[in-house]
Amino acid sequence: MDEVPRAERRPHVVRRADSRAVILDAAVRALVEYGYGGATTVVIQRLAGVSRGRLLHYFPSREELLVAAAQHLAVERISEMERWFDAAPEHSVASPQRIDYAVVLLWRTFQQPYFWAAMELWLAARTDPTLRAELAASERRLGRAIEHVIATMFGPVHSSHAGFADLRELLFTSMRGVALTYAIDDRDADADVHLALWQKLARGVLT
Repeated sequence: MDEVPRAERRPHVVRRADSRAVILDAAVRALVEYGYGGATTVVIQRLAGVSRGRLLHYFPSREELLVAAAQHLAVERISEMERWFDAAPEHSVASPQRIDYAVVLLWRTFQQPYFWAAMELWLAARTDPTLRAELAASERRLGRAIEHVIATMFGPVHSSHAGFADLRELLFTSMRGVALTYAIDDRDADADVHLALWQKLARGVLT
């Protein structure tokens, strides 16, 4: 009797999780490369390399797939922020250098593909009430997790400062706005003039 291929010996639940992740990764890629209008199920199916039946099995509609992709994006963002922090150089928990580096890490999250995919969904949500409701719910569910990761980046001394929550919100909204300008002006994000301003603001509030 022929040996059963290794892929076929894997538990069904593992193969299912793999297929779903592949489809979601393809949806994110489609949003980044083709925009919301171009992220059709046909394009996503091609990028994922799955059959039409398998795609529809997991996601019966385009809207359901793209909403799931939005949730997938948020989880990926949190995971990447954690990985970056784990690889960060050691700084004293109360040092200005810790603040500066945390600001750099936070800014880098706005330069990643998942940011642009998320913005495509946000713009589409303006005229799509169902998508808007789903995205709002997703933001609320994952908001605390993102806040926790940002607090970890800045460290317990700085994140316990009375002004930290306001600073975090100001940095987040300002960085999002500046990042959007890169859609029409491709420049070196690490040399952005706002980076020094954000660091100066953060040091002024937290030290």
